[in-house]
Amino acid sequence: ATKKAWDLLESGSSSLDAVEQGCMIEEADVNNQSVGKGGLPDRDGNVTLDACIMNSKGDCGSVVYLKNITHAISVARKIMEETPHVMLAGVGAEKFAYSLGYKKEKLLTDKSRLDWLDWKLKSEYKPIINIENHDTIGMLAIDKNGDISGGCTTSGLAYKMSGRVGDSPIIGSGLFIDNEVGGAVATGLGEEVVKTVGSFLVVELMRNGYSPQKACEEAIRRIVSKKNSNYKDFQVGYIAINKSGETGSYSIHDGFSMTKYENNLNKTFKSNYYSG
Repeated sequence: ATKKAWDLLESGSSSLDAVEQGCMIEEADVNNQSVGKGGLPDRDGNVTLDACIMNSKGDCGSVVYLKNITHAISVARKIMEETPHVMLAGVGAEKFAYSLGYKKEKLLTDKSRLDWLDWKLKSEYKPIINIENHDTIGMLAIDKNGDISGGCTTSGLAYKMSGRVGDSPIIGSGLFIDNEVGGAVATGLGEEVVKTVGSFLVVELMRNGYSPQKACEEAIRRIVSKKNSNYKDFQVGYIAINKSGETGSYSIHDGFSMTKYENNLNKTFKSNYYSG
């Protein structure tokens, strides 16, 4: 995904094009069971997708509970660019996608269906830290003009209740961009990110002088410091970039990583994490 985004940036494309097409790589990867086609379904066996995208002008688009369309990130962009709205959900979002020429697809692969049938034997809802039960792809890019954009796309929590929506399509929680400052995206248990409006918090901290790294660390601290937080049982991670191109990443638990493509080097970094 980062290689695709970098190739576009190198050719002079906008950061918005870069994050969209980078996210599309993972949406189309049926071996990734937490994003797009092949994603693990809800308790009823339906794969439902959430995504949002935000450009350097502060425009944003979001799609919630989308069925039968692989590239939720692209539908979100079309909502941003071609409608007066920010968010479309469910059947309405699906109808809008068809009006754009998207074709109905089967998102539930044989592997994800068999995994779901296996889960139904006990029907226990126990998110496992760092296992592809609640993952997301979040991307940030800065282009040659210094403009920052971001995207976030997911199939959400595996075996979630029908209709559940996490942080990924929520502007300010799963993603936030302020082109004067920087951008941030979140992954992990979305309910916990929403409670602190996490990505917006990271950007606001950077506005107040925090480095991207320190901003991610403080946003995680806000989660774990809450008295009602059972943070030992779930994972949350943030990545961030500022206007100077500096980056940061941080998570609650060990196992979170960030991939960065910079100066012709595509490298995955293991993030620091809260030690408790």
